[in-house]
Amino acid sequence: MNFPLFIARRYLFAKKSHNVINVISAISAIGMAIGTAALILILSVYNGFDDIIRKNLGDISPDLLMTGPGGIAKFVPDSALTDALCADPRVESVQFTLQDNVFLTYAGKQCIAKAKGVEDGFGDVNNIGKHVSEGVFQLRRGDMPLAAVGSGVASKLGLHPRFTDPLMLYYPDREAGISISDPTSSARSARVFPSGILAISSDKDAELVIVPLHIMQTLLGAGDNLVSGVEIHLKDSSPRAVRRFKRDYASRAELLDRYEQEPTLFKMMKYEKAAVFLILIFVVLIVALNIYGSLSMLIIEKEDDIATLRAMGATDALVRRIFVLEGWLISLCGLAAGLVAGIALALLQQHLGLVKMPGNFIVTAYPVVQKVTDVLLTVAGVALTGLGISLFAARRR
Repeated sequence: MNFPLFIARRYLFAKKSHNVINVISAISAIGMAIGTAALILILSVYNGFDDIIRKNLGDISPDLLMTGPGGIAKFVPDSALTDALCADPRVESVQFTLQDNVFLTYAGKQCIAKAKGVEDGFGDVNNIGKHVSEGVFQLRRGDMPLAAVGSGVASKLGLHPRFTDPLMLYYPDREAGISISDPTSSARSARVFPSGILAISSDKDAELVIVPLHIMQTLLGAGDNLVSGVEIHLKDSSPRAVRRFKRDYASRAELLDRYEQEPTLFKMMKYEKAAVFLILIFVVLIVALNIYGSLSMLIIEKEDDIATLRAMGATDALVRRIFVLEGWLISLCGLAAGLVAGIALALLQQHLGLVKMPGNFIVTAYPVVQKVTDVLLTVAGVALTGLGISLFAARRR
């Protein structure tokens, strides 16, 4: 039998002569439970938003993106390599794209955007169609080139797919002279008509314009073979399949997976989650300070018991261990209750959507995704916090 644990468990449930000790202990356990439940819920909601962002980006981003050698912005892809990619049975499609910043004008309004030229089959291999909030995703009507515009760009320009005004794209012509009186005369231009408005994410919507590939090649003065990327869509897009495919072509091409295509965004999401976790652990630490007060008062009350134990041969280390375990048991009780409550509330929100999101969004309720790693991290963080406070309170005994 573990003697210190036996005594600590007796102290935990035994009635104290001073009722305030029981009250403080209960408050400590409840506080730890609330902190644990908050960690589980907030991390799960964060995972939900994170999952939505990843899915939305996955609808317009390829499984792998082949870029120019040495980070060259625009390049002519190796025909033998592209033929090999197209012939690979694991590949669903290979798409050539060309994108750059352009100057837009529409009905007297102006803005800067990132135009992306894509091939005709772009909408067939992506789920971008489900992100069309108005109009349709269509890049050609007969011989007339069309454009899909991000909702942020559409808002800046006052653009609507039902309007008949053309959208003008301008790009500097390095071979033309600069005219002070008419700057647009020194730029190449292209005219397209808006077919639809996209709602993907706030960052993408604020800058994205999708046009036919030949429009971008003409606008940039590029040849028919010049591209900024080759988008590869796999039949099996699981992380393991993507890693294996990338490894097979590592010596022949520079391939970027979805995380590497948006490194800043995904790093920021990781740092935000880490910051949220640390802030909540700090809140739990403040709540756990109640355990310090409860343990200090209990030690004072049990001075006679401590003297008896010492007379029976107990060492200072054994006595200290009793009160460390006492304080830790208080925190573990709160941890267990908070864990059950947090997981239960997260599951209810996930399946029933009890708490609705304000405003007009694609999702009506706060999204929730539970991860085992988050639960384990919460358990470890709260348990270690309670243990640290208990060690600090019993350090002089």
